[in-house]
Amino acid sequence: MSEVRAFFEGVAATVDKGKVAGMTATYQFNITGDDPQVWSVAIANDDVVVSEGAAEKASIELTMSDADFLALLKGQLNGQMAFLTGKLKIKGDMALAMKLQSVFKLG
Repeated sequence: MSEVRAFFEGVAATVDKGKVAGMTATYQFNITGDDPQVWSVAIANDDVVVSEGAAEKASIELTMSDADFLALLKGQLNGQMAFLTGKLKIKGDMALAMKLQSVFKLG
């Protein structure tokens, strides 16, 4: 199992419910590179549902390579720096992007 897949399959259990209280959003992660994958994480009613594949209607889409995503997970790449250097592309609600690190415990 790839590290990217392992992250998404376990992320629902690690999300801090206090950080998503009252939040309604769908994050779509487009992972490119050697191990391309698409994952959707829907947050609603204080619940987190993770699905493999594209969301019907994503609030935000994040695109990055599998290598950069793993570096982000391991704290070797800062999300803001990834965005500024073009390693992370964001389409949609930028306010949701600002919550990424705290909601998903990245880094």
